[in-house]
Amino acid sequence: MYDLIIIGGGPAGLTAAVYALRAGKRVLVLEKNAFGGQITWSPRVENFPGCLSIAGTELGDKLLEQAMEQGAEVELEEAAALEKQGDGWLVRCASGASFTSGAVILATGAKPRMLGVAREEELVGNGVCFCAVCDGAFYAGRPVAVCGGGNSALQDALLLSESCSRVYLIHRREGFRGEQKLVEALRQRENVEFVLNAAVTELLGEEELRALVLEQNGARRALSVDGLFVAVGHQPDHSAFAALLKLDAQGYADAGEDCLTPTPGLFVAGDCRKKSVRQLTTAAADGAVAALAAVRYLDEK
Repeated sequence: MYDLIIIGGGPAGLTAAVYALRAGKRVLVLEKNAFGGQITWSPRVENFPGCLSIAGTELGDKLLEQAMEQGAEVELEEAAALEKQGDGWLVRCASGASFTSGAVILATGAKPRMLGVAREEELVGNGVCFCAVCDGAFYAGRPVAVCGGGNSALQDALLLSESCSRVYLIHRREGFRGEQKLVEALRQRENVEFVLNAAVTELLGEEELRALVLEQNGARRALSVDGLFVAVGHQPDHSAFAALLKLDAQGYADAGEDCLTPTPGLFVAGDCRKKSVRQLTTAAADGAVAALAAVRYLDEK
């Protein structure tokens, strides 16, 4: 019986673990893939306070090491179901294992929507990126492409155009969904080219991305690029627990900055929560807030 089970071992979950452990609680962190979360996809992280530059994998390792040094127990397990059991919770895992606790924090994150092209996952971190703010500086002076038609794609293209030699903005339709003022701003950039009515069909390169193959207006076209920024949206990664949450129109947990859910003893933190900014720093902040809320709940019980 744990005081707190945290589902998700990214920055939000591991920060929550540290705060709960420092409050004297027994904590278990369950992670289905790799501890550290999406930040481990970044070759270098240069926007986290106190770190001039650090590899995403190294930062993930440090977050895990810190939590374990404080006394966290961790398991590589996929939490498949969550059930209320008396005053506490039962977490069932895909492996058949189960764990109980007095409170639960969902820190399952959000996963980028991918294009579904062969070798896309293989090249993540080696040319395929999802965050221009995080990774754009690594492509300064080099040609890149952005794929998407909403505000995120347009903003990524604007940001990248400030440092990259060439930015190809690829969209499958003739017009963009994003704000017209962003489109007009991009039209003024000499190093930005709109590639419309086009879809990425192949990723070329051995260990790193070197070119894209597109289908555009029924014809095949190749683009030489060093980076592809995929900006076709995100989706929360908490489908197994959605019935316990209030969701917004996009499927994110409809919880405020207090990280509370309508279900007593259940909290949310990080990118699975409704928010306007999804960054490493805001995930860590959520982890601290959710953990302290869980500690108050446990102490009051």
